[in-house]
Amino acid sequence: MPAPENTFKAALARGERQIGCWAGFADPYATEVLATAGFDWLVIDGEHAPNDLRSILQQLQVMAPYDSHPVVRLPVGEAWMIKQVLDAGAQTLLIPMVETAAETEALARAMRYPPEGIRGSGAALARASGFSSIADYTLTANDQMCLLVQVETMAGIEALDEILQIKGVDGVFIGPSDLAADMGYLGKKNDGPVQDVIREALAKISASDKAAGILSVDHDTAQTYVDWGAQFIAVGIDVLMLAQTARTTLARWRDD
Repeated sequence: MPAPENTFKAALARGERQIGCWAGFADPYATEVLATAGFDWLVIDGEHAPNDLRSILQQLQVMAPYDSHPVVRLPVGEAWMIKQVLDAGAQTLLIPMVETAAETEALARAMRYPPEGIRGSGAALARASGFSSIADYTLTANDQMCLLVQVETMAGIEALDEILQIKGVDGVFIGPSDLAADMGYLGKKNDGPVQDVIREALAKISASDKAAGILSVDHDTAQTYVDWGAQFIAVGIDVLMLAQTARTTLARWRDD
């Protein structure tokens, strides 16, 4: 029996648009609620949300019955972190602050078993192999790994052509907020110069064999990014959804 098909990776390869949402509560109950909405993919965020390996594992478990594909964002692209979340059952990783082709190649290798990579082969005791119930897991898992790298600095933008040449990368995700900060426009990601860089980057990625990704919680901006070439786009953040709805509800009563 081979490793389970990565449906998100397959959809990207077919050129299908994938609509996602950020899961930032770091809680399986909240993430399961979000999974019922039917997003194509959900980011279990380990960079800016208080997640650890066990909370990521729990969210992978509660998402299993649903169609939303889990994308795990690690805080950094360390090989030992990658190994742990892959063994926990993640198939798609989003790695922040990638700036060079060498970094990208190292990430791709960390996600794969030898000879293509350096992933440790201890899957016999891991959830990823169904605790040894998937007999051919280690022989077939490499093809189901999906790597998304975040380019969110000018160094990354300048290295984008080289990053797009790396085998084993499925998508490049532009981070508008950090990119704006790196360009000297902290808190002003919608300013013209930042948007010009984003537009050029999305066009370049979409013209390659990689998928272009981005986040925007503003509908019109998100649609603009799609028009510029974004294929997988996150359109919401659960924490903001709750906060905004709660504040709007209270304000309606305070104003009466």
